[in-house]
Amino acid sequence: ASFARDIVLMKRVGMHPVVVHGGGPQIGSHLEKLGKESKFIEGMRVTDDETMDVVEMMLGGLVNKAIVAAIQKQGGQAVGLTGKDGGLIRARRLTIKGQDIGQVGEVEAIDPRVVKHLEAGGFIPVIAPVGVGSQGEAFNINADLVAGKMASVLQAEKLMLLTNAPGLMDKAGKVLTGLTVPQVEGLIADGTIYGGMLPKIQCALDAVASGVKTAVIIDGRLDHSVLLELFTDEGIGTLIKG
Repeated sequence: ASFARDIVLMKRVGMHPVVVHGGGPQIGSHLEKLGKESKFIEGMRVTDDETMDVVEMMLGGLVNKAIVAAIQKQGGQAVGLTGKDGGLIRARRLTIKGQDIGQVGEVEAIDPRVVKHLEAGGFIPVIAPVGVGSQGEAFNINADLVAGKMASVLQAEKLMLLTNAPGLMDKAGKVLTGLTVPQVEGLIADGTIYGGMLPKIQCALDAVASGVKTAVIIDGRLDHSVLLELFTDEGIGTLIKG
């Protein structure tokens, strides 16, 4: 609820938020109910035809519409999309070290026209990270990757990646912020950044390298984390500057 209020307030003060969401826990829970085991390779969900049906149902249906409803309950106007709508996200198959992991994709191109039309009409776009291939097939794409590419294409002022950690922490457990690209690359090289934080950091680096002014990783569990980052002098989380 606090996230939805934050997004609505951003819109009211003249900002143009675009929301990209995931839904891994919901997908995993539904697969478990179907008696289907979730398998991951380097953090990516192995996605066969049956799993892809569940991904589309959870991301494009349940999760997407829940976020739309939450924003509208707070007085905003939101429209839910997947990458299939208006040719928004064109995708290609992603392989990991030459291994095919099914209908898992990476962003090939983004056509932002539908997003820009919604923004011009006063709506908040809410995007599920399902892309479409050259033959019309659906692809499951990491939400952080889609958010980073979307920010780059829209030349966003700021990319905000919400996670379940206070931000990027050093080896002593202190949150790091105000980082430059070379500093981040050094932290990757010395092993400070590893595991699940790596994809988020890479998205942030790619975004600022392509013209997004700043990227920030913040704790989405904290009430009003978006507003705390935007409207306080010190901000929260880990800020990466271009």
